[in-house]
Amino acid sequence: MAREPAQLSWPSILRLGLVQTALGGVVVLMTSTLNRVMVVELALPALVPGLLVAIHYAVQVLRPRWGYGSDRTGRRTPWILGGMAALCLGGFGAACGTALAQTHLVAGLALAALSFLLVGLGVGAAGTSLLVLLAGGVAPARRGAAATLVWVMMIFGFALTAPLAGHFLEPFTVMRLVAVSGGVSLIAFCVAALAVTGIEARLPAALPEAPEAKPPFMQVLSKVLADPVARRFTIFVFVSMLAYSAQELILEPYAGLVFGMGPGATTKLAGLQHGGVLVGMLLVAAVTLLAKGTALASLRLWIAIGCGASGLALFAIAAGGPSGPDFPLRGAVFALGLANGIYAVAAIGSMMALAGSGGERERGTRMGVWGAAQGVAFGSGGVLGAFAVDAMRLVVADPVHAYATVFVAEGMLFLVAVAVALRLDAAPSSFPLNPAFEAR
Repeated sequence: MAREPAQLSWPSILRLGLVQTALGGVVVLMTSTLNRVMVVELALPALVPGLLVAIHYAVQVLRPRWGYGSDRTGRRTPWILGGMAALCLGGFGAACGTALAQTHLVAGLALAALSFLLVGLGVGAAGTSLLVLLAGGVAPARRGAAATLVWVMMIFGFALTAPLAGHFLEPFTVMRLVAVSGGVSLIAFCVAALAVTGIEARLPAALPEAPEAKPPFMQVLSKVLADPVARRFTIFVFVSMLAYSAQELILEPYAGLVFGMGPGATTKLAGLQHGGVLVGMLLVAAVTLLAKGTALASLRLWIAIGCGASGLALFAIAAGGPSGPDFPLRGAVFALGLANGIYAVAAIGSMMALAGSGGERERGTRMGVWGAAQGVAFGSGGVLGAFAVDAMRLVVADPVHAYATVFVAEGMLFLVAVAVALRLDAAPSSFPLNPAFEAR
């Protein structure tokens, strides 16, 4: 009962979710609008925006350092605001670089590369510190629901910004692109600043000790990686996110080549999958809230269900091509999205639960390690999935079997992730089977 005042209320969690909304609003312009402008309006090779996005993902390896920085200061808010400032400046700079590339290609692409680097730094610093703040302030039984809320609010940022930005970009000019990007970045930073202001002050100071008492970064990082539970969870995050993202670039081409779907139909198929993700997230949030204190509230249980069901859905999709056009591909894709949503929200909730297992002085570093594993796996998964399909098509003549082989491999990765997650019980850990037990 004494800890209750230190727990974040639902309005406070909602406010922190607005930071994710703001973050998503800036990122969606980087990954979709600028990508299209470079390829279509500027007639650049698709490899160019692909490499720029790769910079954004590559810099995620620095997440442990940003988490450690917030551990040293004992405050997360400055890191969230600093990260958002870098993200918004990078988003605006990338639009300026794209506009400059129309007349000065090398200078424009150099500015864009620097800006995408800033975006990666900003996403890492703000995103890691935000999750750490939630991990320290959200009641254990609410973690699944809180993870769902902040994830859905990030998706809301995508959904809100893309059509509004598209409206103001017509008729298109590069200067209009710069103006719209600048407006989105400014609004995003203001929303994030207003959302986070004052919330951390309601929580007790995380680290009352003097800053000079903190051990150096490499010592803390080595301690985190030496913890068998933290190490296994890092492996789990990497393997599962690799499987999660590997189908990103191949599912729609598979539907087009094998099932004869047109661009509109495959786009709707992707929307159906994302709808399934949302349903899966909401399902876990509802069950863990309503069934707290029971086995159904276990986030590890939902991780196993989500990863196992994702693997089965991928096996079904792989079998669908040889089965013929009567195969219910839409149902299988929705099932994949549903399972992915279950896995994703349970994994994020588990991150929040495990982050504090080493004490407050390691919370940010632990979250940073897992964030780095997630970012690197997600960035490389899509590329590896597409590369694997191309490689298989050199070996087998029928594209159906090439895609099926890759989907089966992704499904096996999900099953490996289940095995790794279940082995977390084999080592001493403060991560309980049932998150409600942690409140005792």
